[in-house]
Amino acid sequence: MRLIAYVLLRVAAVVLLVGALAWYAERRLDRAAEAKSFTEVGKVPVVNVALVLGTAPIGPEGGPNRYFVYRLDAAAALYKAGKAKYFIVSGTREGRYDEPTAMRAGLIERGVPAEAIYRDFDGDRTLDSIVRARQIYGQTRLVIVSQRFHLARALFLALHEGITAWGFEARDVDAPYSVFTELRRYPSALRAYWDVWTGLSSPASGKPVRIGIDLAE
Repeated sequence: MRLIAYVLLRVAAVVLLVGALAWYAERRLDRAAEAKSFTEVGKVPVVNVALVLGTAPIGPEGGPNRYFVYRLDAAAALYKAGKAKYFIVSGTREGRYDEPTAMRAGLIERGVPAEAIYRDFDGDRTLDSIVRARQIYGQTRLVIVSQRFHLARALFLALHEGITAWGFEARDVDAPYSVFTELRRYPSALRAYWDVWTGLSSPASGKPVRIGIDLAE
């Protein structure tokens, strides 16, 4: 019994330690993002390209995913305000949804011309989207569009990928879809630090794309 109790205490201690580190990592990323993340479109620097980070177009209850809708609203606002000329919509098309194609369609509905929207189908993670924006799309200056909790780690990763980046905050949802949706930002923040400490990722694969020269597909 003593051995079992000792093992359980050790496991609990490790869980608490990891939880504390994840909370600290998320808080530190959020504070670092304050000076480079904007809620008002008029304050956003003018850039040639904005990166819209992907999420599923359909929410868990079967209706439109509000995170998705609000990101597209924010991206369209950038275009209409003349803050970005082109967009990279980066997500995954594995599983049930083709995120980049859905984002492209949503931006077209909001008045962004199709020829201004480049689809990146290999943005399986935030890290992938950032690395590919630099290595495949050749961008060193970006506005990144997502909700604040997501932007915090995206801006951190962009900094370490050699990208000068700002964040434009999409509206957050009034209530998270689940406790998991709310809490996953903490391990994700810790993973962002891990990615940087271990050297980000391997070089991105794919043919280089020259935005504004090569046709958007």
